[in-house]
Amino acid sequence: MRQAGLITTLVLCGTAAEAQTLRPFTTFRQMHGETRLQARLEYAAGSLHLAPGQPTELYRMDLSYDEDRFVPVSDFDPATGSVVLGLRAAGDGGVRVVSRNQLRQVATVAISPRVDLALDLTLGAADATVELGGLRVSSLELKTGASRAVIGFSRPNATRCSRATFSAGAAEISVLGLGNSRCDEIEFEGGMGRVTLDFSGAWRSSAHVEVRMAVGGLTLRLPRQVGVRIAMDKFLSSFEPAGLVRRGDAFVSSNYDRAARRLDLELTTAVGGVSVEWVD
Repeated sequence: MRQAGLITTLVLCGTAAEAQTLRPFTTFRQMHGETRLQARLEYAAGSLHLAPGQPTELYRMDLSYDEDRFVPVSDFDPATGSVVLGLRAAGDGGVRVVSRNQLRQVATVAISPRVDLALDLTLGAADATVELGGLRVSSLELKTGASRAVIGFSRPNATRCSRATFSAGAAEISVLGLGNSRCDEIEFEGGMGRVTLDFSGAWRSSAHVEVRMAVGGLTLRLPRQVGVRIAMDKFLSSFEPAGLVRRGDAFVSSNYDRAARRLDLELTTAVGGVSVEWVD
């Protein structure tokens, strides 16, 4: 029998003018036997920190918000096992961001490491730090606009991840410790900006990765202990295949054929450059 997941939506929005007063808000829920969490977090502007929380709490959200322009939301329905968390704009004025210096709203989100987590995170003009190490991430989807974000797996994922997808606009984004993610499929699509994809970590299985970049710079940090193959379709981009040799239409590491774990990348770039760094 399929078990319904708990749905979490987090909507946090910034403001065009510096808030004169910031009001604190906290909401949380104790664990009541839940085994799954399907969490959707939408954060338009400000600072966001997401990390593993207490095992006994399903979720917790602490935030400071502009009480003149926004209203916090916390709705949990025990009948359907669903919750809506967030911060909504008061009235119909909407949200307009002028300067990062005017963004003062801050949110800290914690999720229990005991539940299988399907995470969908959307960032606008945000500065975000997302630590997923130690959580049970079964799938991950991240969409960013004009954001600066660091997403990391500092410890091995506690469960297998079927797929992780990243979509970035004019963003500066670093995804660290992908070798700890245990994701079978990884997809990254970037518009313009600077991107670092770091594949270090405790590799337990092979992975297939697709990367598409339009304009910007891409840095690939590749683990020496994993066999690496990069198939590249490039246009007006530079590629520095340090430590790789050409084989047909691809570049491979010297240990690719004999490696127990393999990283296969399909890379498409337009205007920009691709550089390779090797990590132990």
